[in-house]
Amino acid sequence: MVSAFPVDKTTYRVTQSTETAGHGVAALINGVQVVVGNAKALDANGIAVSELQTVETVVYVALDGVYAGAITVADQPKPDAQTAIADLKKHGVNETWMLTGDSEPVADAIGTEIGVTNVAAGLLPEQKVGIVDQLTTAAHAKNGKVAFVGDGINDTPVLARADVGIAMGGLGSDAAIEAADVVIMDDQPSKVMTAMTIARHTKVIVWENIIFALSVKIAFLIAGAIGLAGMWEAVFADVGVTLIAILNAMRLQRSAKHRK
Repeated sequence: MVSAFPVDKTTYRVTQSTETAGHGVAALINGVQVVVGNAKALDANGIAVSELQTVETVVYVALDGVYAGAITVADQPKPDAQTAIADLKKHGVNETWMLTGDSEPVADAIGTEIGVTNVAAGLLPEQKVGIVDQLTTAAHAKNGKVAFVGDGINDTPVLARADVGIAMGGLGSDAAIEAADVVIMDDQPSKVMTAMTIARHTKVIVWENIIFALSVKIAFLIAGAIGLAGMWEAVFADVGVTLIAILNAMRLQRSAKHRK
């Protein structure tokens, strides 16, 4: 007979808790040995279990060494995830990966739904890091970069290792947010494309300002050296060019407001 928790208690005392990466957790709760995790977790504790055949992720539960039942869970893609992937492909990002600890059937179903090109399932945090390292090496050989988007504490090592780490700030863990280079505050993956568009536009404006400022200054230096430029021309070459560069940069601000 499976041991049960006393029904007259409103609090539970947890002791001797242990967590095994890639397996699950075990603890004594009010004196009852509880094991929660995948089939490997129960097998490591000598508990027989018949694995459920389902596309969802299964979490098995055992009490005092006896199998008690299972909980099935499934991640749901964010509403704009499919749009985000489609926008990235339109702008030249042809290789997208989904790295997840979920089971392969669940990962494949979600990957197909949102349109990613590659899916890697059943991964531990260190395995995610290994895949990102391989992708980064391949990308750098082609003068490319790797960006990783995540929100969980298990994503923290990958966010720190990728060229650009992007965390979801709304529901993301504090560790993931701290490790990321960019934080999306409203948890919308489609904002990744918005950030890329703004970054590209910013780069264009920066180069425009640099080329314009240097060209004007060099021209007035030459004109001053041969006696064709005086004090007012020098003022324009300094202050005037700065003001024009600022006005040019304001186009980026107006463009960002328009996107909102």
